[in-house]
This record gives sequence, structure tokens and C-alpha cells, in this order.
Amino acid sequence: MLRRRVVAAGLGGLVVAGLLAPAAHADGGEVCRRSGLVVTVCAEEAGKPAGNGGGKPRAASTGTESAAGSSAPKCYYEKADPQPPPVNLAYKDRKGNEPGAVYRISCPETMRVGVIWIPDGEEPGAEPQIDPEVLARQAVDSMTLRPPKVASPRADGRYLIGMPMWMWVEPGESRMGPVSASASAGSVTVTATARVDRLVWDMGDGTTVSCHGPGTRYTAGQGKLPSPDCGHRYERPGEHQVTVTAHWDVEWEATGGDGGTLTETRTTEQVADLREAQVLNTR
Repeated sequence: MLRRRVVAAGLGGLVVAGLLAPAAHADGGEVCRRSGLVVTVCAEEAGKPAGNGGGKPRAASTGTESAAGSSAPKCYYEKADPQPPPVNLAYKDRKGNEPGAVYRISCPETMRVGVIWIPDGEEPGAEPQIDPEVLARQAVDSMTLRPPKVASPRADGRYLIGMPMWMWVEPGESRMGPVSASASAGSVTVTATARVDRLVWDMGDGTTVSCHGPGTRYTAGQGKLPSPDCGHRYERPGEHQVTVTAHWDVEWEATGGDGGTLTETRTTEQVADLREAQVLNTR
């Protein structure tokens, strides 16, 4: 199985929701928009120059135009910059080492987007490939992944410096997982499952604690014992800003055997009030 790791903040491609009929030179038009990710080529219908009489570039049309206006959606061809790695599905149609590039296709009117390999000097000649990575992202976006619900330390609690503090969060599928969702486009379906891999506690005193699991609930019978899996000991009094970050791992698989991992984070902030123990003077 081909497996790819993709950080949630940056997608490796786009997905097509339907057929895009090729009708524009992707490499013969003007560059009308540039960003750190893509270069947008605003091409006219095949056989016509890019732009209009006023010099303003236009998008490519995926169909014919009538005197009353276009009857088909406008689409943009974007040359990926930088180019995606060879595992991207767009390279499936590349013949050997032929020169060319991967282009992203966007049709704003129909919300159709995709990715395709276009040889140098040629028009788009195939339907854009469905990129399962974006379907995985859509599946994750449909999930309810909630931030940690901190049970200890309590916001209204008072704690003693030097004493073991037990930290734990309330469990539940939406807060710890597993949570599953699916997304489909054409013949491709992606199923994603999210689970919290670890909780990272920034204790506000310059230390962090990583806990694999929600932590163990304290009971009176534990006395002064430290937590077996998620605890801390403060050495300075005062109010400490505690930040708990849940790191979610999302495993996804697509029809055809492709798969990978996305990551998500959710964060909760809370204040821990630490006091010094009061010693009674009996003399």
C-alpha cells in the first residue's frame, strides 16, 4: 500500500468532483496570479489568445460560448509551484520522462477542482485525477474533534507546591477518539479515523508533560502518591497558565489501496493556583 504523511495545514493536491472537458492551452496564456504555492495561467478558449481587448486576462472556458454569454463554467489552470512529489496521482499519465508539469484545475462556478499532468506544448487531454488526500481532508473537516475538557487541575481549585498534582481530562469519542468519517468523489471513497495520540501539558512554569491517554482520576485513597501516568509537581507558588494540547492522528484509506496520515490539534487553557502550605506555630 502506498502511504503518505500529510500535515493538515498543507494539502498535497486538489480533487475533482466531475468531468472537466479540456479546451484551453495551459502553457500559452498569461500569468494572472502568483503565490507561494501556485502560478495561475489565465488561458482563453483553444485557438484564441489569452486576455481580451482591454488586456485583462480571462479564464479558460470548458465549453462553447453563445452570443448571450458563456453556457459553460470558466476554469483556471494553475501550474503547481513547487511541483508535487512523484507519488501524486497526476503523474499517472506522464509518459516516461516527457517534459511537462502538474497543473491544478479550478472551476469556481461548479466548485470542481482537480489535478492533471500536461505535457509541454499540449492542451489538457484527460480528466483530472481524483486526489484522495483532499477527500481525506474533507472527511476530517466533517468530524467533531473537541478540545480537551480538563478535569484536573480545576479552575477553582487550590493546590500546594511540592505536592503531586494529578492531571486528567474527561474521556469521550469527540475528545479522545476514535472518530470516523468518509468522503467521496466519483469512484473514490476515503475513510478517515482520528484518535488522540498524546496530550501535551504546558504547565506554565517552564516545563511540559506528555501523556498518552486521558490520565488517571485521583481518589482520596491515593494519598500523596504521584500520578502513575500524567502528573506534575510545582515548586513555585502563584497562578500558572496551563495549556493542554491534544495531538490527533488521522489515518485514512482510499479505494484502490492509497492511504496516509493527517494531524490535527485542539487546545484548552486553564489556570492552576498554587499555594504554600501553612505551618501552625504551636509554641
